[in-house]
Amino acid sequence: MQIDPICGMQVDENTAQYKSEYKGKSYYFCAPGCKKAFDSDPEKYQKGSPVGMGEKKPWWKFW
Repeated sequence: MQIDPICGMQVDENTAQYKSEYKGKSYYFCAPGCKKAFDSDPEKYQKGSPVGMGEKKPWWKFW
């Protein structure tokens, strides 16, 4: 299992529909919105834990 770097959700890399490559590493996403957010600024999500972890805002406000 992998962790979606946007929302912190667990994603099975074997069945994930949404995937991006960045600097030679694969990233897996639970939904197209998470992939879109990552693709728009992947460097932002290279630091720290997933944006969604510990946040108190609704999931739909991440993109």
